[in-house]
Amino acid sequence: MARSDDVVRLRELLSRRLGMTFDDKRDPQLAEVLRVRATQHGLTGRGYLDRLGTAWNNELAALAEAVTINETYFFRNIEQFNVLADLALPERIRARAAERRLRLVSVGCSTGEEAYTLAMVAAERVEPSWDVSIVGLDVNRAALRVAAAGRYSRWSLRETPAPAQQRWFQTVAEGVDIDERLRGRVRFLEYNIANDDPLLFAPDTYDVIFCRNLLMYLTPATVAAAVARITRALSPGGYLFLGHTDSLGSRPTALTVQHSHGTFYYRKTAATPKPETLPAPVRKTAPARPVRSNLGRERDRALQLVQEERFKDALAVLDAIDTAEADRPDVMLVRGAVLAHLGHTGRAAALCNRLLDRDALNPDAHHLLAECREGDGDKSAAQEHHRMAAHLDAAFAMPRLRLGLLARRRGDLRTAERELDRAVALLRHESDERILLFGGGFGRGALIALCHAELAAAR
Repeated sequence: MARSDDVVRLRELLSRRLGMTFDDKRDPQLAEVLRVRATQHGLTGRGYLDRLGTAWNNELAALAEAVTINETYFFRNIEQFNVLADLALPERIRARAAERRLRLVSVGCSTGEEAYTLAMVAAERVEPSWDVSIVGLDVNRAALRVAAAGRYSRWSLRETPAPAQQRWFQTVAEGVDIDERLRGRVRFLEYNIANDDPLLFAPDTYDVIFCRNLLMYLTPATVAAAVARITRALSPGGYLFLGHTDSLGSRPTALTVQHSHGTFYYRKTAATPKPETLPAPVRKTAPARPVRSNLGRERDRALQLVQEERFKDALAVLDAIDTAEADRPDVMLVRGAVLAHLGHTGRAAALCNRLLDRDALNPDAHHLLAECREGDGDKSAAQEHHRMAAHLDAAFAMPRLRLGLLARRRGDLRTAERELDRAVALLRHESDERILLFGGGFGRGALIALCHAELAAAR
């Protein structure tokens, strides 16, 4: 067994050279990988790590094969491919009508199912005379060899629509083969997400980029660099699809959040030419009217009453706030939470809908609306709004907690474990106000303990 300090050093090397991050639960696996790889080269664990710290690129590729996860299948999260077919490709076809070419890429393509699915959808939606390029990128050479061979088990087709199965697959003894026509439309390249490639990610290159379920395995610095690189490579108006566990927040740089077909995706902001105008004359403006300090005091008073579980008194304080000030989003949110605490979920939901009419990207309003839907017994709507809240604010712990609990109740233990693990990590940094408004009367420590209890029951 590898020494614990050697495993820590291996994790540091994987972080630095591949941009990957691993939690403590992966330590036994990493220890075994280190033992096997070192033994294969006739080295001690320490000697192996010393050499790996240099430019030992072939071994780095072999190590990437050993530690990366390659679970995927055709048409995975089909709602995103429905967006591709119904919205993204028709829009990009209009935008590229003069050039008659499209560029799509699957970043972290694993064994190729995602890239081939892109090719299937494109074949259905784009005229054959168009120049359509589809590229799959991954660091795992073994996975890329599977992708290039194009042979899969029938289990990989478990979400594939019957027409696509009939058109694009041929049955063989070992499973199914991708049709040769489709294989010729997809290229696979080895690529390490921790490194930039100015040619591969040249500005305004791609119409559609899929990068799903990859960012969650990367260090924050690698994520930031990769997202900047991907955004740079998207054409203005181009589409970015991430995994359900990945979020760039509600207002990422140069991207806008979209929601359709029951899923999230992003579009690159179209470039707007700057008009050639003379500088506007400087005008004197009246000083801004000072914000009424009474509002802050009254809102704080209402929050204090919520802390004391005096919800009717809190509502009375909020009712006394001036009508114009009471229409502010932060006051409306507190009022909605108080109404929910009092069991008036219909009125609370109406407030949330008013907030979302003004700003559809308000994560707190989505989460509170989800709690109202849970209280009304509409678990499906609740889950959708919790997912939206978590997607719009990656640091928001409360929707992750509720998603974990909902998954646990319906027996989806894998999702429950993932969401509750995430909730535990986020709860340590969650704002006091969010815990007060959405914690159901529990404090930070009690919520973390609840997650641990649910995790123990799910494992």
